[in-house]
Amino acid sequence: MRTARIWVVLAACLLAGVGRADELQVLGEDLAGGKPADMMNRYLRRLADVEFDKWKQRYEQIKTPEQIAEYQQRLRTCFLDALGRWPRRTPLNTQVTGVVRRQGYRVEKVLFESQPRFYVTALLFVPESERFAAPYPGVLVPCGHAREAKGYESYQTMGALLALNGMVALVFDPIDQGERGQMMSHWPGLWGTQGHTMTGVGSILVGRNTAWFEIWDGMRGIDYLQSRADVDGERIGCTGNSGGGTQTAYLMALDDRIDAAAPSCYITNFYERILDLGAQDAEQNIYGQLAFGMDHADYLMMRAPTPIMICAATQDFFDIRGTWQSFRYAKRLYSRVGFAERIDILENDAPHNYNELQRQSVVRWMARWLQGRDEAIVEPPIKLLDANEFQVSPEGQVMKIEGARSTYDLNRAFERRLVRQRRQLWEEKGPSEMMGEVQRIAGIRPLGQIAEPNVAKLGSIERDGFRIEKLIIIPTQGVFLPALKYVPAGGGPKEVVLYVHEAGKAADAGADGPFEKLAAEGKTVLAVDLRGTGETQQTRQNYFKPYSGGDGQDAYTAYLLGKSYVGMRAEDVLLCGRLLRADGAGSVSLTAVGNVTVPALHAAAVEPGLFHAVTLKRGLVSWRNVIESGLNMNQLVNTVHGALTVYDLPDLRAALGDRLRVEEPLNAMGEPVQQ
Repeated sequence: MRTARIWVVLAACLLAGVGRADELQVLGEDLAGGKPADMMNRYLRRLADVEFDKWKQRYEQIKTPEQIAEYQQRLRTCFLDALGRWPRRTPLNTQVTGVVRRQGYRVEKVLFESQPRFYVTALLFVPESERFAAPYPGVLVPCGHAREAKGYESYQTMGALLALNGMVALVFDPIDQGERGQMMSHWPGLWGTQGHTMTGVGSILVGRNTAWFEIWDGMRGIDYLQSRADVDGERIGCTGNSGGGTQTAYLMALDDRIDAAAPSCYITNFYERILDLGAQDAEQNIYGQLAFGMDHADYLMMRAPTPIMICAATQDFFDIRGTWQSFRYAKRLYSRVGFAERIDILENDAPHNYNELQRQSVVRWMARWLQGRDEAIVEPPIKLLDANEFQVSPEGQVMKIEGARSTYDLNRAFERRLVRQRRQLWEEKGPSEMMGEVQRIAGIRPLGQIAEPNVAKLGSIERDGFRIEKLIIIPTQGVFLPALKYVPAGGGPKEVVLYVHEAGKAADAGADGPFEKLAAEGKTVLAVDLRGTGETQQTRQNYFKPYSGGDGQDAYTAYLLGKSYVGMRAEDVLLCGRLLRADGAGSVSLTAVGNVTVPALHAAAVEPGLFHAVTLKRGLVSWRNVIESGLNMNQLVNTVHGALTVYDLPDLRAALGDRLRVEEPLNAMGEPVQQ
C-alpha cells in the first residue's frame, strides 16, 4: 500500500511538471498535497503528530501520587539535560545605582552579576506603606520582547502594582533588551528574538540553549530577593508576559522556591504553535522536548500542586485553543493530587497583551497565595519612570562597563575548555570509536540501518554527447529528493560523481557548467537536491532572516524533535552514494558546495568506504569559528546539539586524510579564510 501511494504521488509530480519553462525542473507545483518548498514543514509536522499521540497516551497513565512524582522527576531531569549544566553560584556583587520614590513605593535601580562580570539590570519596586510590613513576599518579573524591557509601560506598571499591594517586585532586563544588548555595538539591529537566536546558534553547538542564560538570570534574581532582609524568602512568586511568560514557565517548572506563578500570553501547546506559527526563537525551543515528551501543559504540571494561573488572550498569536487544551490537562492532574483550586485561567478578550485586567488578576493571585488575602485589586494611575530614571548602568548599556562579558564571551570561554576535552577523547578512544560518537550526536544511522529508497525515473533529455535523466529519490514517506543524472553517451557508470549544492542542483546545471563538463570527461554525475535545498528550499519569510536563513523555523522544529538537519541530510548523502554503488559504479566521488558541505563531510567520515574522493567547496571552516565569531550568517541549519563536547569539523576532515580536497573555505560570516 505504501508503494502504491508513493507512485500516485510521483505520477502527480510528473504531470504537474509538464510544460514548465525550466526543462530541468523535476518536481511539479504540487507535491504530496502542498508546495515543494513546504515539504520539510509538512514532514516534520507529521513526525510531531506522532509524538503528540505518544504524549497523550503517557498522560493517561499518570494518575497515582507515585506515578505523578515519577513523571515530574523524569521530565525535570530531561529538561535540565537538554538545557545544559548550570554554572556554580558566584557572588552577585549587587550595586544599587540609584533610588526613585513614588507615592506608596520606591524603585531601587539594581545591578548584579548572575555570572562573573555578566551583568543584569533590574528595577526593584519596594512597598513604602503603613498598610504592609516587612518582610514582604518577593515576586520575580522577567520581561517580554520589548526593546526597552524593564522600562516598558506594562512591566513598570506590574512592578508598581505589586509594590502597592505589599510585595517586592524585581523587574529585570533579558539579554539583548533594555540595557543588556549583547552585540548591538557591532550590529545595532540585532536585539530581541533575532539576538536570542544568534546566541542560540553557538549555544546549541556547546550543548546548551539561549534559555540557559535566561533561566539562570532568573534563578539568581531569586537569590537576590532572598538575600534582602525586607523580603520573606519563603514566599516567592513569578510572573511575566510573552517572552517573560516563557521564562516564567521554565522557572516555575524548575525552581522549587517559586510558591506561586502566573505566566501571561505564552502557554498554548506545541501542536497549535507548530501548526499556526512555526517554531519560535531560540529560547522557546528546548532540544528534543517533543521526543522526550514535554509540552506546554508539562510546565504547569511539573510543579503540581504549586498555585499557577494562566493569563491568556483570545486574539493572541499563541493560540487560545492550545491554551485551553493545556489548561484542561493540567486541571485534571491537579485534581488527581487533590488541589484543583490551585490551577486557574484568565481568558482576556484581547490581543497579545499584559493589560490592566491581566495585571490586576495577577496581583490578586499573588496576594491570595503569598499573603493569604483574597480581595479585588484595582490598579490606580501609575506615574512611570522616564528613560533617565529607569537607567541602571552608568552609560545605559552593560557591555560598556569595563570587563563586562556577553553571552558570546561565555560561550567562547566554555568552548575553549571543551577543546581540551575533545582532544583527550580523540587521543584515548581513537578515530574509529569516535566516529560512533559522531553518529550518535548528529543522529546519523549506520548505512546498513537506512532503508533502501524508492526511486522514480521521470524521463530523460538528450544532449550532445550525454543524456540527463530526471529522478525522484524517496528516502522516507513525505521526503522527495529531486535529482538529475548526467550519463555520458556510450559510457557505463565507471566513475560517478555525487554532487550536492546548498542552492540545489540548478545552481551548476547550466550550459557549460560543472555537470556538463564532467559528463564531457566521461563521468556520470548524480546531482541531488538534499532535503530542504533547491526545489524543496523553504521560501517562507520569517523573523529568523537574514541571520539564520529561510530554514530557521523548520530547523527548530527538527530541533524540538531531537533531530538535526546535518544528520538528516547526511543520511540523504549516504543513501545516494549507496544507490550509485549498487548501480555498478566502479568508484564514487562526492562534491559538496556551500553549507551542505557540513552534512556531506559527516557522511563521508562515518562511512569511509563509500566515497573514494571528497571535494568540499566554500564550506564552513569549523564550528569553533562560529563560537569565536559570535556573529554568524545562516549557520543554524548546520548546528548539532552538543557537537563541540565531542568533535569539530576539522576532526572529521582529518579522518578522511588524502581523500579530501578543501577549496575556498569560509568563516561563520561566509567570508573567505586563509588556508
